Amino acid sequence: MSSYEPLYVDYLIYFNRDQDYFECHEVLEELWLERDRDTFYKGLLQIAVGLYHFRNSNLRGGRMMLQSSVELLEHYPEDARGIGLGKLVEEVKELVQGLSGPDPEHFPYRDLTIQIRDKALLDAVQERSLQLKPNIPQRRSPTRGRIYEEKMKALQQEQSSNGK
Repeated sequence: MSSYEPLYVDYLIYFNRDQDYFECHEVLEELWLERDRDTFYKGLLQIAVGLYHFRNSNLRGGRMMLQSSVELLEHYPEDARGIGLGKLVEEVKELVQGLSGPDPEHFPYRDLTIQIRDKALLDAVQERSLQLKPNIPQRRSPTRGRIYEEKMKALQQEQSSNGK
Protein backbone atom coordinates (compact mmCIF):
# COMPACT_ATOMS: atom_id res chain seq x y z
CA MET A 1 0.00 0.00 0.00
CA SER A 2 1.24 3.46 -0.91
CA SER A 3 1.99 6.12 1.68
CA TYR A 4 0.97 8.77 -0.84
CA GLU A 5 -2.38 10.53 -0.67
CA PRO A 6 -4.85 9.04 -3.19
CA LEU A 7 -5.82 12.53 -4.40
CA TYR A 8 -2.16 13.35 -5.01
CA VAL A 9 -1.83 10.16 -7.06
CA ASP A 10 -4.95 11.11 -9.04
CA TYR A 11 -3.52 14.59 -9.65
CA LEU A 12 -0.35 13.10 -11.11
CA ILE A 13 -2.36 10.83 -13.40
CA TYR A 14 -4.56 13.66 -14.67
CA PHE A 15 -1.49 15.86 -15.10
CA ASN A 16 0.82 13.41 -16.86
CA ARG A 17 -1.45 10.95 -18.62
CA ASP A 18 -4.40 13.14 -19.54
CA GLN A 19 -3.06 16.72 -19.39
CA ASP A 20 -6.47 17.44 -17.84
CA TYR A 21 -5.51 20.49 -15.80
CA PHE A 22 -9.07 21.28 -14.82
CA GLU A 23 -9.45 17.88 -13.16
CA CYS A 24 -6.01 18.31 -11.57
CA HIS A 25 -7.34 21.42 -9.90
CA GLU A 26 -10.48 19.65 -8.71
CA VAL A 27 -8.72 16.74 -7.03
CA LEU A 28 -5.78 18.66 -5.58
CA GLU A 29 -7.93 21.47 -4.22
CA GLU A 30 -9.73 18.91 -2.11
CA LEU A 31 -6.42 17.60 -0.74
CA TRP A 32 -5.07 21.11 -0.24
CA LEU A 33 -8.07 21.95 1.94
CA GLU A 34 -7.80 18.66 3.86
CA ARG A 35 -4.11 19.36 4.56
CA ASP A 36 -4.55 22.85 6.02
CA ARG A 37 -3.76 24.66 2.78
CA ASP A 38 -0.32 23.10 2.40
CA THR A 39 1.81 25.39 0.17
CA PHE A 40 3.27 22.43 -1.71
CA TYR A 41 -0.17 21.37 -2.90
CA LYS A 42 -1.14 24.98 -3.57
CA GLY A 43 1.90 25.38 -5.82
CA LEU A 44 1.05 22.23 -7.78
CA LEU A 45 -2.56 23.39 -8.00
CA GLN A 46 -1.43 26.70 -9.44
CA ILE A 47 0.69 24.99 -12.09
CA ALA A 48 -2.37 23.10 -13.28
CA VAL A 49 -4.53 26.24 -13.23
CA GLY A 50 -1.82 28.20 -15.03
CA LEU A 51 -1.53 25.59 -17.77
CA TYR A 52 -5.32 25.45 -18.07
CA HIS A 53 -5.47 29.22 -18.60
CA PHE A 54 -2.47 29.28 -20.94
CA ARG A 55 -3.93 26.48 -23.07
CA ASN A 56 -7.21 28.39 -23.30
CA SER A 57 -5.47 31.62 -24.41
CA ASN A 58 -5.86 33.43 -21.08
CA LEU A 59 -2.19 34.40 -21.17
CA ARG A 60 -2.31 36.90 -18.33
CA GLY A 61 -4.11 34.46 -16.01
CA GLY A 62 -1.75 31.68 -17.00
CA ARG A 63 1.34 33.79 -16.37
CA MET A 64 0.08 34.97 -12.99
CA MET A 65 -0.77 31.46 -11.76
CA LEU A 66 2.49 30.00 -13.04
CA GLN A 67 4.55 32.80 -11.46
CA SER A 68 2.77 32.32 -8.15
CA SER A 69 3.46 28.58 -8.27
CA VAL A 70 7.18 29.21 -8.75
CA GLU A 71 7.22 31.51 -5.74
CA LEU A 72 5.61 28.80 -3.61
CA LEU A 73 7.62 25.83 -4.86
CA GLU A 74 11.14 27.09 -5.57
CA HIS A 75 12.11 26.77 -1.89
CA TYR A 76 11.33 23.05 -1.73
CA PRO A 77 14.05 20.44 -2.38
CA GLU A 78 14.81 19.28 -5.95
CA ASP A 79 13.09 15.99 -5.15
CA ALA A 80 10.02 16.41 -2.99
CA ARG A 81 7.14 14.06 -2.23
CA GLY A 82 8.29 11.57 -4.81
CA ILE A 83 8.58 13.93 -7.78
CA GLY A 84 11.33 15.85 -9.58
CA LEU A 85 10.12 19.21 -8.34
CA GLY A 86 13.24 21.17 -9.29
CA LYS A 87 12.90 20.24 -12.96
CA LEU A 88 9.20 21.09 -12.93
CA VAL A 89 9.85 24.50 -11.36
CA GLU A 90 12.54 25.26 -13.97
CA GLU A 91 10.12 24.39 -16.79
CA VAL A 92 7.44 26.58 -15.25
CA LYS A 93 9.95 29.44 -14.99
CA GLU A 94 10.61 29.07 -18.73
CA LEU A 95 6.87 29.37 -19.42
CA VAL A 96 6.62 32.45 -17.20
CA GLN A 97 9.55 34.03 -19.00
CA GLY A 98 7.97 33.37 -22.39
CA LEU A 99 4.59 34.70 -21.26
CA SER A 100 6.28 37.79 -19.83
CA GLY A 101 8.20 38.52 -23.02
CA PRO A 102 7.48 41.15 -25.65
CA ASP A 103 5.24 38.89 -27.75
CA PRO A 104 3.41 36.45 -25.44
CA GLU A 105 0.69 35.81 -28.03
CA HIS A 106 3.26 34.00 -30.16
CA PHE A 107 4.87 32.07 -27.32
CA PRO A 108 3.93 28.42 -27.98
CA TYR A 109 1.87 26.49 -25.48
CA ARG A 110 3.23 23.15 -24.30
CA ASP A 111 2.14 20.56 -21.78
CA LEU A 112 4.48 19.66 -18.95
CA THR A 113 5.25 16.30 -17.40
CA ILE A 114 5.99 15.75 -13.73
CA GLN A 115 8.83 13.29 -13.26
CA ILE A 116 7.99 10.64 -10.70
CA ARG A 117 11.17 9.73 -8.88
CA ASP A 118 9.97 7.44 -6.08
CA LYS A 119 9.25 3.84 -7.00
CA ALA A 120 6.41 3.56 -4.48
CA LEU A 121 4.73 6.61 -6.01
CA LEU A 122 5.31 5.31 -9.53
CA ASP A 123 3.75 1.98 -8.56
CA ALA A 124 0.76 3.76 -7.00
CA VAL A 125 0.28 5.87 -10.13
CA GLN A 126 0.50 2.84 -12.43
CA GLU A 127 -1.94 0.83 -10.33
CA ARG A 128 -4.44 3.66 -9.98
CA SER A 129 -4.17 4.49 -13.71
CA LEU A 130 -5.81 1.17 -14.45
CA GLN A 131 -8.90 2.26 -12.48
CA LEU A 132 -9.06 5.98 -13.22
CA LYS A 133 -10.70 6.63 -16.55
CA PRO A 134 -9.66 9.65 -18.60
CA ASN A 135 -12.10 12.54 -18.82
CA ILE A 136 -12.95 12.57 -22.50
CA PRO A 137 -13.76 15.15 -23.56
CA GLN A 138 -12.01 17.25 -20.97
CA ARG A 139 -14.38 19.48 -19.15
CA ARG A 140 -14.39 23.22 -18.97
CA SER A 141 -16.35 23.75 -15.75
CA PRO A 142 -16.96 21.96 -12.44
CA THR A 143 -19.08 18.96 -13.35
CA ARG A 144 -17.06 16.03 -12.04
CA GLY A 145 -14.76 15.13 -9.23
CA ARG A 146 -15.31 13.24 -6.01
CA ILE A 147 -17.14 16.04 -4.20
CA TYR A 148 -19.47 16.68 -7.14
CA GLU A 149 -20.16 12.97 -7.62
CA GLU A 150 -20.96 12.53 -3.92
CA LYS A 151 -23.36 15.48 -4.05
CA MET A 152 -25.08 14.08 -7.15
CA LYS A 153 -25.38 10.63 -5.59
CA ALA A 154 -26.87 12.11 -2.41
CA LEU A 155 -29.28 14.19 -4.48
CA GLN A 156 -30.39 11.12 -6.48
CA GLN A 157 -30.89 9.13 -3.27
CA GLU A 158 -32.90 11.96 -1.77
CA GLN A 159 -35.05 12.23 -4.89
CA SER A 160 -35.69 8.50 -5.04
CA SER A 161 -36.60 8.32 -1.34
CA ASN A 162 -38.98 11.28 -1.75
CA GLY A 163 -40.58 9.59 -4.75
CA LYS A 164 -41.52 6.45 -2.75
